[in-house]
Amino acid sequence: MTVVTNRQRRQRRRYRVRAKVSGTAERPRLSVYRSNRGIFAQLIDDVDGKTLAAANWTEAELSKLRGTEQAKKAGELLAERAKKAGVETCVFDRSGYRYHGRVKALAEGAREGGLEF
Repeated sequence: MTVVTNRQRRQRRRYRVRAKVSGTAERPRLSVYRSNRGIFAQLIDDVDGKTLAAANWTEAELSKLRGTEQAKKAGELLAERAKKAGVETCVFDRSGYRYHGRVKALAEGAREGGLEF
């Protein structure tokens, strides 16, 4: 009998979602990575393989915050950078995480910042 870890389960969900979700220059993919210490988000054009905008918890204004506050502010910051890059809409890729807690807060922050998805 094999043991499937939580990380392997998430990886399987991630691959399943990525088979269906793809980003373009007009509508990039908003990819989320959640670690124990913070959250990372980036807008990716999968056709050209380029990152259009990104937000990282290690930035000065985000590193002071914790949890959902940090995620919401990261979403707002990403939306602001996306507007500068000329992006209005995107596809949300939760990377196998539940749409709950910090992932949900990041999405809501991005919506409040002006991104549509």
